[in-house]
Amino acid sequence: MKRVRNIPRRVLGHISLARKTRRVVLCLVACAAAALFVLVACSAPQNQSGQSNNQPQAATADWKPVEQALGKAGSMQPGDVYKVSLPRSDLKVTVSGVELKPALALGSWIAFKKSGDMTMVMGDLVLTEDEVTPVLTKLQEGGVEISALHNHVLHESRRIMYMHIHAMGDGAKIARAIHDALSVSKTPFAGSPAPAQSQDIGIDTKQIDQIMGQTGKLNGVVYQYSIARADDVTDTAMNGRAEIIPPAMGVAQAINFQPTAGGKAAITGDFVLIASEVNPVIKALRDNGIEVTALHSHMLTDSPHLFFMHFWANDDAQKLARGLRAALDKVNVKKG
Repeated sequence: MKRVRNIPRRVLGHISLARKTRRVVLCLVACAAAALFVLVACSAPQNQSGQSNNQPQAATADWKPVEQALGKAGSMQPGDVYKVSLPRSDLKVTVSGVELKPALALGSWIAFKKSGDMTMVMGDLVLTEDEVTPVLTKLQEGGVEISALHNHVLHESRRIMYMHIHAMGDGAKIARAIHDALSVSKTPFAGSPAPAQSQDIGIDTKQIDQIMGQTGKLNGVVYQYSIARADDVTDTAMNGRAEIIPPAMGVAQAINFQPTAGGKAAITGDFVLIASEVNPVIKALRDNGIEVTALHSHMLTDSPHLFFMHFWANDDAQKLARGLRAALDKVNVKKG
């Protein structure tokens, strides 16, 4: 085959242009393919850890057996805690002339959290004096430990006691033991309609939030705060391994406001304190006219060992909020 010579310059230009065009087209195709790959990858469902939901995920805890054994449904709380509330709506209790709403100081609760192949359980049971021994006996028979028994308020009528419990093992079996124990009391298990939520409960909750430096929530007519400590709290009971206790299992500051007319409110709850915080908080509360009604522990093997300080007052709500804020400033809590 003879080599072509003397190709016109115009023809050579067309050949060169065709080669350049082909390179551009190939480049564009490669870029489009890369862009399509990125688009598909980014559009895959992601979970909070950034992993594609196409990958197998750890199964969430199934709390249905616990619900069935206990006879009351609960709800999930931060820290993977399943918490069941059992308000003592059957009781009529007054403190210094104020009738307590269940959400203020008459709320039994039980919290469950998975710990490996076992479940950690903690709770606080509101009992009348004549219910204490029968319930305690049944709990012991069912393998549930009692970690505290005491008052939370003063001058109440009728007399109320608070029993704190702890267990580690099969969640459904523990729930059944607690159900059997509470069945010898008059604790209601049947669900009751949620109380009406009204933003106007007679106290300025927005202003109280500003004073407290925290955000509360409304439970019926009771305005509630749950304020976590900034440090971790662990428990080593039964399994010998230190388990972090989430705030929802009873180690958060609990502060409740129940309106009592004229911009006033009754307040109660508890501060969760290490030893060095106890007396500074007492001073802050007393300087602001708030009574200290109890000081005790709720757990046996917690670290650091915590002290729970309960309080009471019935006065101008914003004035009491300032007193509570002064006390909170003495505690290592997470900022609102």
